[in-house]
Amino acid sequence: MLAEGRRAAYELGITNIRWVYALAEELPDAAPGPYRLVTFGSSFHWTDEARVAEVVYDMVEPGGALALIGHTVEGRPRPPSPGPPPIPHTEITALVEKYLGSTRRAGRGIAPVRTHRYEDVLVRTRFGAPRSIFAPGIPDLLRDSESVLSGYFSLSSSAPHLFGNRVDDFAAEVRELLSSRSPEGIFWDWPGDTEVVLARKHD
Repeated sequence: MLAEGRRAAYELGITNIRWVYALAEELPDAAPGPYRLVTFGSSFHWTDEARVAEVVYDMVEPGGALALIGHTVEGRPRPPSPGPPPIPHTEITALVEKYLGSTRRAGRGIAPVRTHRYEDVLVRTRFGAPRSIFAPGIPDLLRDSESVLSGYFSLSSSAPHLFGNRVDDFAAEVRELLSSRSPEGIFWDWPGDTEVVLARKHD
């Protein structure tokens, strides 16, 4: 991600970015600030949430904010399909469990199980109760079969190394499933709406 960020910044001629490789728990030493805005993109749940939120509170300027950004499907109005069938996520997830078991993996460990919302954590910090802002997701995103498979391989819970020498067998089963659902190999992917959980530091 750092390499991709540097590449994009170079292409745009942006030179005032400091790139840092560190854990959120290493703040503020890793990147002291102060900041007007601190964002987490689908990643806050990997941190010691309450501790990190309190550290970020000290790092942002008065009136500044913490923004937790992610995709939300549950409870959001689902747009009509543009034509192709939806990605059979339930069936692919079942195949992942068939090969890797029901315990969700992550890298070389176990993925954290979230039983709470971000709001439940933030309301107990100095930020207080946040508010959620929604931006409509892409309603007509289409992906081919190989893109669907590579999307699953890009997840920490189903990365190729987790399958060991059975990775090709898993890929073959996913391709067979996708072929049975869409002979053309094209699927509709609705990622949900983008949700921003916004918590402001009081002036």
